[in-house]
Amino acid sequence: MAKITSIEGRILYNSRGSKTIEVDVESDGKFLGRVCAPSGASVGKYEAVSFRNGKPEESLQILKENSQKFIGLESSDLKGVHDTLKSFDNSSNYSEIGGALAFAVTIASMESASKALEQPLFKTLSNESSFKFPFPLGNILGGGAHAGPGTPDIQEILICATGAKSIEDAIETNLAVHKELRSVLEKEDPNFTNGRGDEGGWAPKLENQKALEVSAKACENLGFTLGKEVSLGVDFASSTQWDEEKSKYVYDRAGFENTTSEQIDFAADIIEKFKLIYAEDAVHEEAFEDMSELTAKFPNTLITGDDLTVTNKGILSKAIDMKSCNAAILKVNQAGSLYDALEFANLANENNIRLITSHRSGESTDSQISHIGLATKSKMLKVGVVGGERVAKLNELLRLSEHDLIRGMAEI
Repeated sequence: MAKITSIEGRILYNSRGSKTIEVDVESDGKFLGRVCAPSGASVGKYEAVSFRNGKPEESLQILKENSQKFIGLESSDLKGVHDTLKSFDNSSNYSEIGGALAFAVTIASMESASKALEQPLFKTLSNESSFKFPFPLGNILGGGAHAGPGTPDIQEILICATGAKSIEDAIETNLAVHKELRSVLEKEDPNFTNGRGDEGGWAPKLENQKALEVSAKACENLGFTLGKEVSLGVDFASSTQWDEEKSKYVYDRAGFENTTSEQIDFAADIIEKFKLIYAEDAVHEEAFEDMSELTAKFPNTLITGDDLTVTNKGILSKAIDMKSCNAAILKVNQAGSLYDALEFANLANENNIRLITSHRSGESTDSQISHIGLATKSKMLKVGVVGGERVAKLNELLRLSEHDLIRGMAEI
């Protein structure tokens, strides 16, 4: 097996223009794995710390000081690489080295291994003999932490081509809805400037309900029936609205507040009215019982934990015990290392928690998460619709469609 012969890093910039870390892992002096770490705007309380003391430079220095510890390890030995990282970071949240560094080192190592093995990354990460494509889930309208003042409080309205029979059709349908929504918005608001949020969703000055209505209209204009050929999803990102002192959800832009029970009703009304296939973080990140209520009420909707479960195996165990979700976001950098994330994925799959592998709002043009989505049997891949750093992941799915190991679309 190929052994790591060099490991080095550098400071780069993500899609928001913020500094991040890129790591190169080389095996046998010729098999290069290269990974640039992403970062989020809507960050869960319990997810891994991105950088040591919030500074990419400090995480990079830690790598330089410890790089020799990786030399001679088999690049395919994910547990060995993970354990080496943990040998100089005993914290539970990677505060000593930064989760971004753990993310980049572990994925770059496995990418290097896949090149040495002459097989795609998804095959290196999984022992399965056949795979199915996750459905692309993309942001068509953005608000909240991803867009500016005047946009909806709801962070993301998403599109998923639930009736698609191929990855090509799924991507094409999402793109068509995104383009049609621009036309709808231009008619709705002559002053709409075609502004977009961090993840490529349109960022109009609309309140929540109107934003959902125009998104539905874009689908209908193309002849689609909501809940059949296409379905909408919503990332409520409710922790950003939750006011601990008031014990209420404060919707500053829309000008109203919700009690706990009102928030559940608010989310339920949207799920029912717009036939959502997907509802993420409909309540705040510690409201496990409230999530249980929604999960019981909507068994055919992916009631999804993101801030709730933060790609953390221990927290997911609690959510499983309390029946707080039937789906969970997998973000490798929330967990820290790829090893942590795959442990989370295994627990989810063992307990019929459907996985959605996700990008972050601050992304790179890397496409390894497309492979991770396949390897973890994810039902959806949440990577946006447009923007170079988003399309890179979708284009990788199209390239992967040439592999006969992948047969058809996942069953949601």
